[in-house]
Amino acid sequence: MTSQVRGPRVSTIELFFDLVFVFTITQFATVLVKHVDVVHTLRVLLMLGIIWWMYAGYAWLTNAVAPSSTSRRTLLLTGMAGFMVIALSIPYAFDGDGWAFGVGYLIVTAVHSALFLQADDNASIGTAIAGLAPINGTAALLVLAGGFLHGAWQYGLWTAALVVVIAAPYLQRSMGTWTIDAGHFAERHGLVVIVAIGESVIAIGLAFAGMHLDLPTLVVAMLGLCIAYYLYWNYFSGDETRAEHALHAITDPARKAKVAVQAWGYAHYFLIAGIVFTAVGVKLSVGHALEPLHWPSAIVLSAGAATFLLGHALFLSILKLPGAWYRVAAATGVMAAIPLGHWRAVAQLVAVLIVMAAAVIAKDLKTVRAEHTTAIHSFGR
Repeated sequence: MTSQVRGPRVSTIELFFDLVFVFTITQFATVLVKHVDVVHTLRVLLMLGIIWWMYAGYAWLTNAVAPSSTSRRTLLLTGMAGFMVIALSIPYAFDGDGWAFGVGYLIVTAVHSALFLQADDNASIGTAIAGLAPINGTAALLVLAGGFLHGAWQYGLWTAALVVVIAAPYLQRSMGTWTIDAGHFAERHGLVVIVAIGESVIAIGLAFAGMHLDLPTLVVAMLGLCIAYYLYWNYFSGDETRAEHALHAITDPARKAKVAVQAWGYAHYFLIAGIVFTAVGVKLSVGHALEPLHWPSAIVLSAGAATFLLGHALFLSILKLPGAWYRVAAATGVMAAIPLGHWRAVAQLVAVLIVMAAAVIAKDLKTVRAEHTTAIHSFGR
């Protein structure tokens, strides 16, 4: 089997699946808005890492096993139910609801393995899942066991589960048996990024509930929307298409699988985390436009945008695509805006927006000049 740059498109049920998964964005934002501290930040990063691995696993799954039959769609719906349980348990996962997180994760993992058994290419996919299923199962059991415990034991077991899933691609010897449709694979991850950005806008909007609308409040809303737009522009300015072609151009199956794991698995974790933290930072600015932010609130706003930018820089670097240094420079700039937030929240929001806009425009102008075109209309598409 060979991959095609534009093969099967992402199905509507896959997009539906992504919407359920991205509900976790709202839940993580809810946790951090209430508790902007190191402990809760580490909790969110830990849970997101565990959850993201299995979402990425489903992206690989539907790349190999199209949800084209009733039985496959039913199993996918069961996986959605598992993700829904996980999302609902997030706010109190370390305060008594960890068992629900573990049960949901076990369901998601079991369905993932069951669906792979329905692959059309039973020989190659069967070999791959035979090596991966025990690793995923081990991680799921660690998460489940940790969910019934508290304190150091829960942290320890869930951290061990995260280590297992991060190392999973290197613990199995069947990476070369994966067949990747580059077009579908890139599109699926691009869709979850745009859905996550959209969910972050909803999360920001919820912060305005019951609030009197005055000019400073509306300014914060518009700045939050514009920052979300420049997150979008950073990712969808043509780099996603170049990334797709770069993946398609790799002919060695083992290397293609390795690059896919690193670029769309590891690097995209930072993109999703950055979206979460940026949304939290904007939410914490609501109602305080002309007031100083507390240091943790100012830090999370800039750190969120910087994490997204650095994640995208890593993504581009892995695929050997240009533009990474523009993202690194922008990340440095948005972090430098933190003291402004401790003076006035709106000042930091404006600074973050200006830095991100300047970086993407500068990068795109270079691309336009290199291609000898004046296609300015394609900016921010």
